[in-house]
Amino acid sequence: MRPFNFEKVKSDAEASSMKSTVSQYIAGGTNLVDLMKKNIAQPEKLIDVSTALSEEVIHQNNILQIGAMASNSKVANNREVVEKFPLISKAILAGASPQIRNMASSAGNLLQRTRCPYFYDITTPCNKRKPDSGCSAIDGANRMSAIAGYNNQCVAVHPSDFCIALVALDATVTAKTKDQKEIKIPFKDFHKLPENTPWLDNNLPQDAIITNIEIPDNAFGKHSAYVKVRDRTSYAFALVSVAAALDLDGKRIKDARLASGGVAHKPWRWLEAEKFLNGKRATKEVFEEAARLATKDLKPLSENGYKIPMLRGAMVTALQNCVNQ
Repeated sequence: MRPFNFEKVKSDAEASSMKSTVSQYIAGGTNLVDLMKKNIAQPEKLIDVSTALSEEVIHQNNILQIGAMASNSKVANNREVVEKFPLISKAILAGASPQIRNMASSAGNLLQRTRCPYFYDITTPCNKRKPDSGCSAIDGANRMSAIAGYNNQCVAVHPSDFCIALVALDATVTAKTKDQKEIKIPFKDFHKLPENTPWLDNNLPQDAIITNIEIPDNAFGKHSAYVKVRDRTSYAFALVSVAAALDLDGKRIKDARLASGGVAHKPWRWLEAEKFLNGKRATKEVFEEAARLATKDLKPLSENGYKIPMLRGAMVTALQNCVNQ
């Protein structure tokens, strides 16, 4: 780890005024510290924002507002989240360990980097770590890699569980730029696909700082599920994950949400399957057809073809779990 300067700030305005190309914000530090130890991230200055941003979780005016510094544990265990937005709680509790959830901030969760082994191995080419150096995973060990939305620039997947619930529930990210202009980014547009800049994980402006996350009220509180398939039962990243939510009128589906992790460079929403589910009866046969539609055009790499049947099964299980509540 290279030497760095450390400054603690008291407001988002102070924090954004200090941001530069050689500095980084640090909140819980659960991902950034690892990256610094591996010499992947080498900031000259760390800006501690832990006391500059809100840690409140507030439900008012038909919106759940999560402060950037709210810990994952605080969000997952918040009474209103558990009762009205249970998909968020279920997704967070499926991720990491209690110790990490106690430290990790909500905004930091959105900004965490991929766990692709080549990204962490600084002796190998990786476009995400070193632009235009190549992607070692395409023809290498790609068992954990993407099956959707990838290209020859990058096949890494986004690691968050929390973000899968957020994209399913149409969240919005609120941030402030250096000139204190407030911007709002729909969550579906916050993270990006590799395109020609795989080293950029998201569309947050370089001079902006996340202040909160907002989720509008919805009708999915009674029927939601999060299924995560992984190599180890605890403390492992998803091979595939599925966030599912249904608005039911008896057995009729009025509205459906379906999203996945472990499959793409960004949290992935299955819009075609959602459209198919709307208006249908909530049966296993319908869920199986929705899963088939979602996965019919996926193109696996050399070592991750197993993800497709696994993903179909996880989708059906998640949708059935929504009904059986």
